[in-house]
Amino acid sequence: MAELINTGQVSAEALLEIAIQRAEAVDGQLNALTHPLYEHAREQLAGGTTGPLAGVPMLVKDLFQEIAGAPHYRGSQALLEADIRATEDAVLVRRWKAAGLVPFGRTNTPEFGVKSITEPEAFGPSRNPWNLKHTPGGSSGGSAAMVAAGVVPVAGGNDGGGSIRIPAACCGLFGLKPGRGRTPWGPTLSELMHGMVTNHVLTRSVRDSALILDLTHGPEPGSLFHIAPPKRSYLEAARTPPGKLVVGFSTTSPLGTPVASEAIQAVEDAATLLDDLGHEVEEAQPAMEMKQMCMDWLYIWFGQCAAIIEETKLETGADRTGFESDTLAMAAVGRALTVEKYEHCLSQAQAYMLALDSFLDRYDFWLTPTLAQPPSVIGEHKTPAWLEKLIRASLRIGMAKIIVKSGQIERVALQHFAATPFTQLANMTGVPAMSVPLYWCDNGLPLGVQFVGGHGDEGKLLSLAGQLEQARPWFDKLPSLGTAG
Repeated sequence: MAELINTGQVSAEALLEIAIQRAEAVDGQLNALTHPLYEHAREQLAGGTTGPLAGVPMLVKDLFQEIAGAPHYRGSQALLEADIRATEDAVLVRRWKAAGLVPFGRTNTPEFGVKSITEPEAFGPSRNPWNLKHTPGGSSGGSAAMVAAGVVPVAGGNDGGGSIRIPAACCGLFGLKPGRGRTPWGPTLSELMHGMVTNHVLTRSVRDSALILDLTHGPEPGSLFHIAPPKRSYLEAARTPPGKLVVGFSTTSPLGTPVASEAIQAVEDAATLLDDLGHEVEEAQPAMEMKQMCMDWLYIWFGQCAAIIEETKLETGADRTGFESDTLAMAAVGRALTVEKYEHCLSQAQAYMLALDSFLDRYDFWLTPTLAQPPSVIGEHKTPAWLEKLIRASLRIGMAKIIVKSGQIERVALQHFAATPFTQLANMTGVPAMSVPLYWCDNGLPLGVQFVGGHGDEGKLLSLAGQLEQARPWFDKLPSLGTAG
């Protein structure tokens, strides 16, 4: 698109209008756009746009990636009713705009991004372009749906437990979660969840993800630490074969829960492809208590949820009626944790990183399913009305403390994270990981596979991804929703 604009084959203004038309044509089915910013985008173009991607339209996730003058709903009824507007662009948005990208809307997300599906009560469910009965995943589900439907080549996402990789896997996209500190969070935040959450994008091509990372990575004012820049550009890495790699793979759920045959087949198929490309592949996994790692991450996640609820109450004046029952329940559990428990879970991240480092002394990457099952049906995980009433009643009598003390959190984890048990390790340890769209189920739904690398391995991951994309192109696979953009 940038090349078409640069060579005068199409104007940036015309390209924006085409993207808007495409969004309007499909969003009635996808429900992926929470707030159009068409005039904002037109004004940006009228003021002049420069940079290597000057005039290319994009969409931004409605979760922390603030745009000056635009509301930030974060999937929450409380913020929707308050209609609070951002006073300045997020640093990442500034870098997108400096590269020439033109945001023209914000995309749907579950309330505060706390679920792996995108079905907020405030906006309703987003749908998967490959099959409208199924989820596009979460929490960057709205962005993934719009990219997969051909509305834009790139859309914003962030990932605290799989929220870039999960929707990429559901929608047949490439999704890279950069490592801790690689991309900015400011100016309102320095890091989120101790650096376990990172910002980037969802794209169809490896090339575009690499180029966007080249244009956005690096420290910002207020960065808690500065990590080493890449030795070569990420775009160059994506275009350069990685050489022979040694890859360990596993299809066993860290929670001990069932893994669907399609997810197992997706990994086995990827392992065969790697072998065909000359890489060494063998079954292996890091030597750590995987279930405990998931539990430690979950406690921190619940604590973060509690903090966000309290901050939103202060910002909006909302009471508990302004939030979803599931979110309140997670926050209540987080609030019931002792400081000692939280600190212990956080300190365990070092032990898990040591175990992963030891594994990566032998292997270049760890290959797993991204999801333990194909994309779920919309509403499959909806809390029944009777249970919602019970949750709200339980919260009023302090049931969360009883749940924590009785050790029932593991049951909660098994229920809510059985479909997505593979993605949390990369967040807990702060390393980069990616989901690659190499497999489609018999019912036509995509099901990506995940590669986990070590600190600073974004370029190495992109190098492998570029090789896989060339060997098994996924550009010829497009959803039948409307006409491919």
